[in-house]
Amino acid sequence: MPNFPFLLIFLLAVSSSAIEPRAAAQPSPQAVAQQQPTPQSDSAPQQLSSVPVPTLAPALSGPFIVLDPAHGGADPGARSESGGTEKDIVLRVAQSVRAELERQGYRVMMTRNDDSNPSYDDRAAIANTYHDDIFVTLHASSTGTPNTVRAYYNQFGSSPSGASIAADANAKTSAPAASSLTLWDEAQRPYVDASRRLADLAQRELAQFFLGSPAVSSAAPVRGLRSIAAPAVAIEISSVSGADQNWLTASAVPIATAIARSVAAFRQQVSAGAK
Repeated sequence: MPNFPFLLIFLLAVSSSAIEPRAAAQPSPQAVAQQQPTPQSDSAPQQLSSVPVPTLAPALSGPFIVLDPAHGGADPGARSESGGTEKDIVLRVAQSVRAELERQGYRVMMTRNDDSNPSYDDRAAIANTYHDDIFVTLHASSTGTPNTVRAYYNQFGSSPSGASIAADANAKTSAPAASSLTLWDEAQRPYVDASRRLADLAQRELAQFFLGSPAVSSAAPVRGLRSIAAPAVAIEISSVSGADQNWLTASAVPIATAIARSVAAFRQQVSAGAK
């Protein structure tokens, strides 16, 4: 006789395992916590990018000021007894003047940044490339009252006596094509009056910083100004021989300030239609 109770228990067990769905594996609480994104607190420090953020330079405005350190290369200019040369002094001064002018917001270009000696026409070509620019050539005299500074504008024709900067007359020139010689050499003529007004303004400012400097500018046949088609002045520091070398270098900041103030005053005159 078959054992019906045992058979019935076996069948119930088999049918229960067949119809009972397998429970899905449940992740542990720790796994759930790892899968969930961690909300960032407003007070939590943010991770900074490793890429550096560039510092924006102050916006520059106004006209271009073209600085021309005179001489250079094989042309030393004036020499002092101690061996100092005009070309080195005016280059250092021009570099400091440029930094100060740019700090004040002016746009500045230099005709030379090293011990090179561009021709007068090359220097003029740099200045004449720009529109609405101001040209300033820097010199240091071999004589003159120490620790004074003079401003010049170009004079076509004879040289006034006592203008040491007029010694540039014997310096070289690299002329353009013959057909444009006259025009190139006369480029400054339409700007002589504007240059005179700018030089007077500069001299007035310079006299406030350098006691003993003249109150008004002087006219001289400055070769470095003749081919500039823009308001142009020469600023001459006195002197390579008489002034202390440290003073010559330190004069850069007040010279830059005088240039900046005179340019600002000059442009106000132009805007007001001054004659």
